[in-house]
Amino acid sequence: MAGQSGESGESGETAGAGTTAEAAEAADAEGFDRRLEPFRSELLAYCYRILGSAHDAEDLVQETYLRAWRARERYDETRASLRTWLYRIATNACLTALEVRGRRPLPSGLVAASDPLAPLVRREVPWLQPLPDALLDAGDPAGTVIGRSSLRLAFVAALQHLSARQRGALILRDVLGFSAAEAAGILGTTVASVNSSLQRARARVKDAGVRQDCLGEPSAAEQRAWVDRYMAAFARADVEGLKRLLTEDVLMEMPPMLNWFTGTANYGLFMDWVFAAAGTDWRLTAVAANGQPGFAAYRRAGDRYELHTLQILTVTSAGISRNSVFQDPEVFASFGLPAGLDARGPVDGGPRARRGT
Repeated sequence: MAGQSGESGESGETAGAGTTAEAAEAADAEGFDRRLEPFRSELLAYCYRILGSAHDAEDLVQETYLRAWRARERYDETRASLRTWLYRIATNACLTALEVRGRRPLPSGLVAASDPLAPLVRREVPWLQPLPDALLDAGDPAGTVIGRSSLRLAFVAALQHLSARQRGALILRDVLGFSAAEAAGILGTTVASVNSSLQRARARVKDAGVRQDCLGEPSAAEQRAWVDRYMAAFARADVEGLKRLLTEDVLMEMPPMLNWFTGTANYGLFMDWVFAAAGTDWRLTAVAANGQPGFAAYRRAGDRYELHTLQILTVTSAGISRNSVFQDPEVFASFGLPAGLDARGPVDGGPRARRGT
């Protein structure tokens, strides 16, 4: 009996030691996860800038965290900060993804401008997608980490014309403020290579006429006010009212349609056609994406309103200078938009959007 008691005690001690070790390992893993979490929003913005897709960016951030967790025991904080280490993992994941996914343009960066009354031409290519502000706000409610001006659709569209490493160099150096040495470590290359890629990237973005800063841009409240006035005119089907809110060189594009055009006169002709073809009874819901205001447009269909388009507007001190109109179920889903509205509110089910007007 005494022997049995001794064996039992030894077994209990071994089990206890195992349990303690497992608990310590679990605590370490949980602690590591907590250290990673504050970087999620900025990594999402980074992956989005490179990839041009909210859906792909979310997938790559998940991949980044999975790779980091698996490699956590090899992380050496004396060689790189946790943030720099995560950016290297995210960059490798994004560069690998770009080898098969390619660039995501907008129509204005792909084909020549069209007549506003020309038939709509659809092309099924991977188009640039907007990034819902809500995805970033959830992880950065104070808006202190992520520079929203570098998420503007026009800037992200310009990035799509750069090579993968040029995108990385420009974002890491000019947007995120990493040193040339840090960027070289993240990209797995030399300082000279980073500087060369950065010089080429800056030149191409400049040629595209895109500014990375927002100097002289109206405040967020002022931009929202411009768009609220636009929404009110839209709901009234007031084309002249819409035109008064536009800059003379306003640009409208509408992926997946190839059609795009510029100028208030052309804009007015197109909107006259839209209201004649799709009706004048609409319901609009405010949204925000890429640090820009916009809205979802629902048009009357029988006894309800069906989701038709998501429109993101660029606002300057002189008025609305660009309207990027999206008609993509994946985009609608990323904003959590209901398929329809009725007198009682959102309606699920049915088609997510009508393809074409």
